Amino acid sequence: MSAERTDARGALRAAERTGAELRLEGLTVGYGGAPVLRGVDVRVPAGTIVALLGANGAGKTTLLRTVSGLLPAASGRIVFDGVDLAGVSVEDRARAGLAQVPEGRSVVAELTVDENLRLGGLQRFRGRRLTAAVDGIYGMFEPLARRRRAAGHQLSGGERQMLALGRAIIAEPRVLLLDEPSLGLAPRVVAQIMAVLRGLRDERGLTVLLAEQNVTSALAVADHGVVLNLGEVVADRPAEDLRTDSALRHAYLGF
Repeated sequence: MSAERTDARGALRAAERTGAELRLEGLTVGYGGAPVLRGVDVRVPAGTIVALLGANGAGKTTLLRTVSGLLPAASGRIVFDGVDLAGVSVEDRARAGLAQVPEGRSVVAELTVDENLRLGGLQRFRGRRLTAAVDGIYGMFEPLARRRRAAGHQLSGGERQMLALGRAIIAEPRVLLLDEPSLGLAPRVVAQIMAVLRGLRDERGLTVLLAEQNVTSALAVADHGVVLNLGEVVADRPAEDLRTDSALRHAYLGF
């Protein structure tokens, strides 16, 4: 293991469990030599929600997977709370508090809701503290409390999304990466999920990078918005500015 990687792991372990700043600097990522992201710069200040917007193929999922360590960057830097993540494994990023909820509502289908949440919380808690953490998730998502003994495969789409999000936040991450959490969900469920994100930001100082095609919902909860088009940043502005810029929305976001 290189000295640089050892230093990075030590700095990540020493960090406080509060929201952290995330910075992407000149990030370029590709598949088989073809670039998908080209020199992307994004800053997500600690304790804020930044909406990552763009049409299918804009590069949103690639960006999130690169930040979490699932894809390598061809060039550029990913800086988490002042620490360059070059060479830091997916597992070490997760242990330091970088959590991703991928598109697809990934849960363990054979386990109950309660078992899924306890599994997610084992990284952080044991015993009574784990039970209290699980109860906290039920307080955020009341539908899960009513279904705590149901298996993952028995849940509705909205319940699965709540469970996937609950599994991520029970370990008290410092930065949460969300990929299309509203996809295919009823407006009522989307509103509940967005309200939870707003509460986590306001009450815990959680940092959130939210990749969404549901522009209206994303900008309603976000502090800032970044628009990707064909792998490049074409707008980086306060959420309120993007909400009111009809020309930009029509050009890049389809409404």
